[in-house]
Amino acid sequence: MAFTWAGGVLERLAELGIEPYEVQQVLGYGRRWPRLGHSPAGTVLTIWGRTATGRALLLVLWPDRGTLNAHITGARELTADEEQQLQEWEATR
Repeated sequence: MAFTWAGGVLERLAELGIEPYEVQQVLGYGRRWPRLGHSPAGTVLTIWGRTATGRALLLVLWPDRGTLNAHITGARELTADEEQQLQEWEATR
């Protein structure tokens, strides 16, 4: 699976204080929790995971139809409730 950056996403991440390498760490290291999400445009794949320093992020991926690839369309920090859910999931792995 290959990931590409959607247009404008790097600028939005910078506004949130999220570095591109942190997104890549969540995608490339450790345990990742894939979950379906919903947007006005349809169903998306979200990935919940941690960076190398333990920062909990939610990534939003839009599948590239007909391939196994996806576009990174967004990211944000998990809320406290979401991080609790991630911790519970991590405890079972």
